[in-house]
Amino acid sequence: MLVSVPLHLDTLHGKVTGADLQAVLEARYRGCDYVRVTAPQTDGKLEPERLNETNLLELSVNANEKHRQAVLVARLDNLGKGASGAAVQNLRLMLGLPANVVRPEKVDA
Repeated sequence: MLVSVPLHLDTLHGKVTGADLQAVLEARYRGCDYVRVTAPQTDGKLEPERLNETNLLELSVNANEKHRQAVLVARLDNLGKGASGAAVQNLRLMLGLPANVVRPEKVDA
């Protein structure tokens, strides 16, 4: 699943750039097991099924500085990241088990 949030950079406080947004996301999610901040795709294409059968979320910022616009894109498996997936993850944490069950063969490192 792909979710996109359009942003008008001029409506944000200060002179924010796409690189600034990317840096904030990278700092916030550094070390997080479940969220990755990735660079925008150079070919402009996103594979929505890339994270199927995983508990991961990928975030990227695609910006056009000339027009002062950006799009924040989130890629996730909505079946794994929905309420039932969150419930299972929380139960595993409460039982002292690893919270993230990812099938590594499904996702490139």
